[in-house]
Amino acid sequence: MQDVPPTAIQPSAARASPWPRLGRWLGGGTVRGEGEGLVGHRIDWVRAAPFLALHAGCLGMLWTGASPVAVVVAASLYLLRMFAITAFYHRYFSHRAFRTSRVVQALFATIGASSAQRGPLWWAAHHRHHHRHADTARDPHSPARRGFFWSHVGWFLTEEAFATDRRRVQDLVRYPELRWLDRHDAVVPLLLAVALYGLGALLQRVAPELATNGPQMLVWGFFVSTVALFHATVTINSLAHRFGRRRFATRDNSRNNAWLAALTLGEGWHNNHHFYPGSVRQGFRWYEFDPTWYGLRVMQALGLVWDLRPVPAWVMDKAVRP
Repeated sequence: MQDVPPTAIQPSAARASPWPRLGRWLGGGTVRGEGEGLVGHRIDWVRAAPFLALHAGCLGMLWTGASPVAVVVAASLYLLRMFAITAFYHRYFSHRAFRTSRVVQALFATIGASSAQRGPLWWAAHHRHHHRHADTARDPHSPARRGFFWSHVGWFLTEEAFATDRRRVQDLVRYPELRWLDRHDAVVPLLLAVALYGLGALLQRVAPELATNGPQMLVWGFFVSTVALFHATVTINSLAHRFGRRRFATRDNSRNNAWLAALTLGEGWHNNHHFYPGSVRQGFRWYEFDPTWYGLRVMQALGLVWDLRPVPAWVMDKAVRP
């Protein structure tokens, strides 16, 4: 499929009808322009409708109930997709903190896309923009400037934030598979939802003692797991710039927070990361729990990733606190 070249989105035209906006949600969007164009100030409620529906789907547990197998599937998908977000969307695509093959890159880009957090190009472009303008007027999700709700979820639902600024990810746009995932970011989550429903229906037929079925597996494996994953991920925007300890004197308000690190497989060591974002590790000390780093070490031992960028010795000499 031929990729559509980046074009500037005209907000006034987009607001003329809700259907083009919803269509772009299903088909992706790109923008070319200055970074401040990514800072939105109003939620696009048409585009927010699928996001709200995702949350409403969690209410299905009131009708489907729960079973051990459905909860285990939900927890497993949370951990797998969180690792895809933290190790690949963040440390690999956004910061290039290690190297891998094109096959592994595509595999984890697809797993990450199943999280319904948009495509890898969008994610990396926004995160690179955040690092360049953290906690300034050009940061789309600074809690100090817009408050908890906006930094947690509001910014994500604006028309401006919906676009992918490809200027920031020129190293990634050369891969057609990544462009496809970015442009059709709704496809992989929908396929996961269908697969989970099918799994539940199959288990109901072949293993009725597990007490699960298609609707239950869909609710727990997709809706509950995906919503929990989203809100855990964005706590790094909304909470890790407000609560915790500052080991390094950075120009932003980033904090280290052990609780958030446990929730996000190591992303909560956010002040460490903002001081030196190039390292594959975010827990700079041995006692700082960083499961993403441990997982990447295992992948390195298996030959799946390599050239993991360490924390240079000089970095810890710059610490103002232990």
